[in-house]
Amino acid sequence: MLNTFRIVALLEGVSYLLLMAAAIYKRLPSGDDFYVKLLGMPHGLLFVAYIALAFLLKPEQQWSNKDFSIILLASILPFGTFYVDKKYLKS
Repeated sequence: MLNTFRIVALLEGVSYLLLMAAAIYKRLPSGDDFYVKLLGMPHGLLFVAYIALAFLLKPEQQWSNKDFSIILLASILPFGTFYVDKKYLKS
């Protein structure tokens, strides 16, 4: 399950960055919201999967409350899931 979490963390991080880029593009004079609509739902599903898997893995990985809080906080920070992968998920 740890490998699944690593994949979801990577995909969630990439989808977050793409969604931020789409939001910036939307605000350009020539931009529209097509890409925001396209990327919004997949990112939301990946976000929920990331949080759910983190809760399922907490007992198995024996993360402290501080580490678990950092892992959860990383889901809302740009590049946060990449940090989590490097610091907490690589064995």
